[in-house]
Amino acid sequence: MTVSSSLPIEPNSSSPSTPARQGMAALTLAAIGVVYGDIGTSPLYTVKEIFAPATGVPLDATHIVGAVSTIFWALMLVVTLKYVILILRADNRGEGGSLALTALAAKTASTNPQLRRIILMIGLFGATLFYGDSIITPAISVLGAMEGLEVATPALKPLVVPITLAILISLFLVQRFGTGAMGKVFGPIVTIWFLMLAVSGIAHIIAQPAILAALNPLEAWNFLAGRGWYVFAAIGAIVLALTGAEALYADMGHFGRKPIQIAWTYLVLPSLALNYMGQGALLLADPTAIANPFYKLFPQTLIWPALIIATMAAIIASQAVISGAYSMTRQAIQLGFLPRMTVQHTSARESGQIYMPAVNWMLLVGVIAVVLFFGSSSGLAGAYGIAVTVTMATTTCLTFFVVRGRWKLPLPIAIGATLFFLAVDIFLVAGCALKFLDGGWFSLLVAAVLFLIMSTWQRGRTIVMQCIHRDGLELGAFLPTLRPEEIQRAARVAVYMVADASTVPQALLHNLKHNQVLHERNLILTVQFKDVPWVGEDERIQLEELGNSFWRVTVNFGFMDAPDVPRALKLCERYGLTIPHFQTSYFLSRESIVSTPGGGMAPWRERLFAAMTRNAGGVVEFFRLPDNAVIELGTRVQI
Repeated sequence: MTVSSSLPIEPNSSSPSTPARQGMAALTLAAIGVVYGDIGTSPLYTVKEIFAPATGVPLDATHIVGAVSTIFWALMLVVTLKYVILILRADNRGEGGSLALTALAAKTASTNPQLRRIILMIGLFGATLFYGDSIITPAISVLGAMEGLEVATPALKPLVVPITLAILISLFLVQRFGTGAMGKVFGPIVTIWFLMLAVSGIAHIIAQPAILAALNPLEAWNFLAGRGWYVFAAIGAIVLALTGAEALYADMGHFGRKPIQIAWTYLVLPSLALNYMGQGALLLADPTAIANPFYKLFPQTLIWPALIIATMAAIIASQAVISGAYSMTRQAIQLGFLPRMTVQHTSARESGQIYMPAVNWMLLVGVIAVVLFFGSSSGLAGAYGIAVTVTMATTTCLTFFVVRGRWKLPLPIAIGATLFFLAVDIFLVAGCALKFLDGGWFSLLVAAVLFLIMSTWQRGRTIVMQCIHRDGLELGAFLPTLRPEEIQRAARVAVYMVADASTVPQALLHNLKHNQVLHERNLILTVQFKDVPWVGEDERIQLEELGNSFWRVTVNFGFMDAPDVPRALKLCERYGLTIPHFQTSYFLSRESIVSTPGGGMAPWRERLFAAMTRNAGGVVEFFRLPDNAVIELGTRVQI
């Protein structure tokens, strides 16, 4: 059994994950907790990294004001203008994120297979970069928060890494229990965090109002122009203030565009701006505070409360990317880019709350490794940024096809806007590229390995489908040759789950040849995952009667749907075909891939694909089939 993917994009509609009845205030509060945790914890380490020795930025009044101005206008240009105002409009039936945008962009190139493939590869690479971010974000956020221990009590410095590891391990261990109850407090806690950012910044701005000059964009221009070629070193640190911007778009399906825009405009942006200017004001008054300008904002008596709130905010930021990794993986599986994996639903009410053990433990191993290897937020800062900025660049490229093909904007405007934002993205990527040897290689290595795996699986499944179609018997020609009256009939319904519904299922041939039996009703079933997030019940089932007690059934799911085949088959009653739950048998085919010379891929890729096929998760669990009603048969496929 395999899944196939086509690219029909329907007109935008509300996602089922965005309850229309929920109040705007409740959705906005929830969005604050989930969407903005990552970018909200950036003040823990950004300013410190801008003035690190490696950047060469002098710690004087001119450069302090210029650096803060650059942060502020980067937030305005990249986050506010690009994401909040423009990108959030490019939704796929209410869903956002790399894969949703890729599907939307690919639809515009449906008549050009070569361009469509290029778009898919760009989107796939952008998606793989998210996993590097999913490893680094928990590590750098919790490390950055725990480094407050050094400010509170220098003697606690040796405990920073052990406590960080303990928190992160605990976080991953509780994932299997779900985050529903914890999620209810995310919004209030992160709201308190942003208010703390704002208040702590205001206190120092009042003491040093000269920092308000940072609101002048000329200060940012002078800062960048004055650095010459060394500007890229500073940009590599400034981009840390933008990490998490992609979350605005990726999480749009959970909350809707409006709550995310309201939260950014009225709370998140003002709080971040005030805190960054507060840190700048502190450095104007006391340059020695550069050791940890965030925690130095607080008087000694408030460091422990600040540390506790920062830790909770860091954990929430980590939880958001962990949950995002589960969601991204499920989307990739259902779009045909990864083999099936075990998906556990942790909530009976929210289909989006899932837990994937394989993804969870791989992320945990990666997070522990980077904490031990890099050892500090400063060390991890080198690894952070490249994945984020390259993802931003891929988003810009994909959005061009949506702007031109979906929104029908004139070509000069579409090209001009794309080139402008792409130039900004490339500038940011170039700044982060200088940190390649300092850790930037890590995110790109993770992305490259995952891209190889995903592209191999997608290409391998395409070849398997071609082989099945080439070697199989044509179903349309086979059925008229049957003589049902001469064959023993089993008083049950047989569901043959197949990759290619135009060929005769191998299980059916085995039944006829060895058991000499035919069921009273026979369904040739194919599951298709559409490149839309949700498929309504009116589009779930396509039914075609073939004669001789045979029906061809196509079950359609979206890439955010929980695939439940027995439940979907109940919809056949609308077409007069009843499928009794306790009188139905499911026949599956488990393919054994055999690599042959002259195949469609390099031999090593064929062996990799064969290994992934052997270790793919079970069809029974993935499609929620009843355990006691499944018959599984093996089939050898040569590629």
